[in-house]
Amino acid sequence: MGEKTMQKEKGWFGRLVESYGLPRLIITAFLLLLLILAPFVGADLPTQISNIIARFSWNGVLVLAMVPMVHSGCGLNFGLPLGIISGLLGATLSIEFGFTGALSFVMAILIATPFALVLGCVYGWLLNKIKGGEMMIATYVGFSSVSLMCMMWLVLPYHSPNMVWGLAGKGLRTTISLEGYYSQVLANFLRIRIGNLTIPVGTLLFFSVLALAMWAFLHTKTGTAMTAVGSNPTFARAAGINVDKIRLLSVVMSTWLAAVGILVYEQGFGFVQLYMAPFYMALPAVSAILIGGASVNKATILNVIIGTILFQGIVTMTPTVMNNMIHMDMSEVIRIIASNGMILYALTRKTEGSK
Repeated sequence: MGEKTMQKEKGWFGRLVESYGLPRLIITAFLLLLLILAPFVGADLPTQISNIIARFSWNGVLVLAMVPMVHSGCGLNFGLPLGIISGLLGATLSIEFGFTGALSFVMAILIATPFALVLGCVYGWLLNKIKGGEMMIATYVGFSSVSLMCMMWLVLPYHSPNMVWGLAGKGLRTTISLEGYYSQVLANFLRIRIGNLTIPVGTLLFFSVLALAMWAFLHTKTGTAMTAVGSNPTFARAAGINVDKIRLLSVVMSTWLAAVGILVYEQGFGFVQLYMAPFYMALPAVSAILIGGASVNKATILNVIIGTILFQGIVTMTPTVMNNMIHMDMSEVIRIIASNGMILYALTRKTEGSK
């Protein structure tokens, strides 16, 4: 009775704050304020909403890649660049082998998969050796793998004229256009246009399928074991669960999702970016899931969706609204301030989660 009385005394707003979380409520209110201000400062609201939806669809799978490792107790996947590199290898090899159109996207996923499985296994083995310091080691693994690939992109035997440097004839370009390959292949599928509002239904469906598959997996026997390992590894071990095997599986799943995620990002963006491009890509994904209400040992699909919308919404809307208010082109500076500020804020909340 006492608990019910307290719930009544709090009122609907108090219960909303408690369930949704005050930090997320403030960020959501700020995003809504930016959307309300947009028309008054000369920004086209349907276009801005389209940009938020597009950026959500590009980044959703990369944020979803955080879920398996969080559930298994491996922490936030700062080693996301390993999966991204697998995806980049799949993308470049798909182009090298001459696949075009939608087939090049399918082949990029198929080619990236073995790379993701191998790198994921090595990465998982390493994290099993240093339990307790996963996130620190993962950060260095991610950074060092990107640096190593900066050299490999120059020496690997690619020959496609659409990718290699023209005069030298070897070494891949920094940016490779996907025109004629899988640029917008998902975004154009069942795309809805209502005036200036554009909804990339195909990309959203692709994310939904992966999110539903992840939700279904977490409700299987293996998924339940993964959650048990993350919650209490001692109890899980006593219950006969092979803790190291489950942790390894979660790392492999996360690495594969990152490989697919970067391919989804590229098809929306229209380019493949190599060399140092993946260096900081783990930070926005980590920040998004934390802002969505996840913690270092608990994450849900809802956390992924809310966090990605809030993070990408703020990063998209802040520079647009500020630019139109001050009538100066400072979009990149404002975007860097907004994104890094969100990252910094999210990392200070890494031990908190939604109740």
